Amino acid sequence: MRWHFHLTAPANGVYNMALDEALMRRAARTGEAVFRVYGWSAPTLSLGRNQRARGCYDLRAARKMGVDFVRRPTGGRALLHDHEITYSATLPLTDVAQAHAAYDFVNDVLLGGLARLGVRAGRASETTSMSPGLRPCFDVPAAREIVVAGRKLVGSAQWRHGGSLLQHGSILVRDDQPRIAQLMKAPWDAMPAAATLGESLGREPSIEEVSVPILESLRIAIGVRPEPLCPDNELERDVERLRVTYADDSWTWRR
Repeated sequence: MRWHFHLTAPANGVYNMALDEALMRRAARTGEAVFRVYGWSAPTLSLGRNQRARGCYDLRAARKMGVDFVRRPTGGRALLHDHEITYSATLPLTDVAQAHAAYDFVNDVLLGGLARLGVRAGRASETTSMSPGLRPCFDVPAAREIVVAGRKLVGSAQWRHGGSLLQHGSILVRDDQPRIAQLMKAPWDAMPAAATLGESLGREPSIEEVSVPILESLRIAIGVRPEPLCPDNELERDVERLRVTYADDSWTWRR
């Protein structure tokens, strides 16, 4: 399979989700895969596709904190995108077994990149029930998620649709996930501390610094250097159409 690597500038939640889904459609159309690394231009709480959210968050508090909302196309639970680095992988895929293999492949790439960066990470072994409730994504690691000393470092989610797959997730630079509690109408117990790149490295790396070892890890995994992605007109049209969906409150607060 032909792979591309795409490092993109920080953008708002609507654009980021629209581009991830547009890249997923591109995978089905072209048979090519894209590994993307990106950031967010404003603090944003992303909601899982099927997560209950309507009436659960204090929107006035969110405005005061400068936090936006967006609903992801993938499942999982709420995640604050601020001091973190996000990745996505989009590839042609139709079979459930292939989706499991793709999850392991992408995590292998991430683990290789983290090791080159100097982070000693591994996979969580415990099997934990992860329903799309109000507890945040980084509360507890699910089986096979990337952890450092048992604490979640990378939260990931998948969506398979229309002959392709999207997997994306967040690599924490700083543990600000407890801020999600300030956005809730109903309080919940304190969550355990998550692992972070800042803690592992003793400093907070930039998106560019993290992207380099991930690119190298992907090169080793596929045996050739991934090509840069040159967005075509069809991809850009898909992004513009999908931005309308992700900006629509009827999608964000669908449940």
